[in-house]
Amino acid sequence: MSFVLVVDIQIKSESVAEFMRRLADNALAARQEPGCRQFEALVDTADRTRVMLFEVYDDERAFEAHQQTPHFRKYLAEAVPLLASRVRRVMQKGV
Repeated sequence: MSFVLVVDIQIKSESVAEFMRRLADNALAARQEPGCRQFEALVDTADRTRVMLFEVYDDERAFEAHQQTPHFRKYLAEAVPLLASRVRRVMQKGV
């Protein structure tokens, strides 16, 4: 069964452009990983400081491997400090 992660992000208003550059780098690299099925960054059209990540991996092991990649570690170090909040939820397909 697939491993699905939804991340609700609130970016600090002064950091939107910088965060989006760092997110784009991480997303591009993540999409190339063998266990990554989908990696989408969705931006709220009414509030560009609100972003939702929708990530689908083959399984939890593939997600754990993603977390060990250099590009993800760089994203954590450089992009997460630009956030006001980040809430991660693990989901599964219901039907």
